[in-house]
Amino acid sequence: MSAIAFHDLSALDDAGRAALLTRSQADISDFIGKVGPIIEAVKTRGDAAVAEFGQRFDGAAVTADALAANLEDFDAAEARLDEDLKEAMRFAAERIRTFHARQMPEDMWLEEMAPGVMAGERSLPIPSVACYVPRGKGAFPSVALMTTIPAIVAGVPRVVVLTPPTEDGGIDDATLYACRLAGVSEIYKCGGAQAVAAVAHGTETIPKLAKIVGPGSPWLVAAMRVLSDVIDVGPPAGPSEALVIADSTADPRRTALDLLNEAEHGPDSSAFLVTDDRALADTVADEIAFLWTHMSEQRVDFTRTVLSGKAGGIVIAPDMDAACDFSNDFAAEHLIVESADPWSYVTKLTNAGEILLGGHSAISIANFTLGPNHVLPTSGWAKTRSPLSVFDYLKRQTVGYVTAEGYPELAKHTRTFATYEGFSAHANAVSRLRDGGERP
Repeated sequence: MSAIAFHDLSALDDAGRAALLTRSQADISDFIGKVGPIIEAVKTRGDAAVAEFGQRFDGAAVTADALAANLEDFDAAEARLDEDLKEAMRFAAERIRTFHARQMPEDMWLEEMAPGVMAGERSLPIPSVACYVPRGKGAFPSVALMTTIPAIVAGVPRVVVLTPPTEDGGIDDATLYACRLAGVSEIYKCGGAQAVAAVAHGTETIPKLAKIVGPGSPWLVAAMRVLSDVIDVGPPAGPSEALVIADSTADPRRTALDLLNEAEHGPDSSAFLVTDDRALADTVADEIAFLWTHMSEQRVDFTRTVLSGKAGGIVIAPDMDAACDFSNDFAAEHLIVESADPWSYVTKLTNAGEILLGGHSAISIANFTLGPNHVLPTSGWAKTRSPLSVFDYLKRQTVGYVTAEGYPELAKHTRTFATYEGFSAHANAVSRLRDGGERP
């Protein structure tokens, strides 16, 4: 008997469909109250509180006088790392850098709106940013690359990395090496809610910064929400989620591999296969049972939990149009299209953090080495939000220039608007008074 949950889309009522669309940690209200004392402690006691929370929550031998990485830490980490891993990280870093460099807008553009009237935009880097690299379920140097490299490409003057300390009070070697590849030398041993509080308010060691980005636990997300009026908290990034659309031409093995990919992040992940082909669905379920024999016990437990519950499994749609409609309602972080003709679905798919097309576009390739950012909107935010990019590290200013030739016509219409809306000073600003008229 398969451990995979099957959901018949045509048999679900509105409540049943809504249940499938609900993420496991969409509600973080329980954490909102819990992070308050942590934030206050860091605000009032600084480094000492950060170290104490590292000892309590991370089980780390970290002290208040050793929160920052030093040059020796970087050198030792690089020396200890396997050469194959370093080569893979260099390969990924180059592609991430190339992709995000392509995203960069012009420094400034201006267009003549009418004779003597110029308008445009200017793009500038934000002054500083903290890039958060989680450690709760492992070490994630790929997150360090994905969050820091776009910031460096965008020209942010101060890029800082925050990451929970290891048990010995250090920093993960690969994360240190990733930062070195990106060109970031400022790293602090600080995780969870205390990390957000530290860069929101500043401590003796950790600087107060303008923004924080990156994925993390509900503690981090809750602290970001509480402190969103103190620090820019960037795009939301919660537990991992994937949706695989597959038609009758899909390869069952590849479909199963894609479905397991994000489900192995943890029991709070979401992972669905949506298909109109029941035979394919049954074969994919069998393939998953086989693939479990090639995975670690912990990852099998994670994926089995996800795929056997309401946050995952196989959704049987009446047809592929209905499958696409469900995908758009779900608005997945990662959307994979398994089909002999994946391009035929692209125009039907409007909501997703990323779309990966065809049997060779493995989701793990996108996670590590393709180049686009893997920090993507979760929990349905893909309906209105975008992947992390250079634009998250830039601000735009509009620029306007009106000459004496262009002024009269704009002033005339502006006075009409201002008068209608009751703004006399606005109207005066473009009246004869601007040229010194009507003064005795």
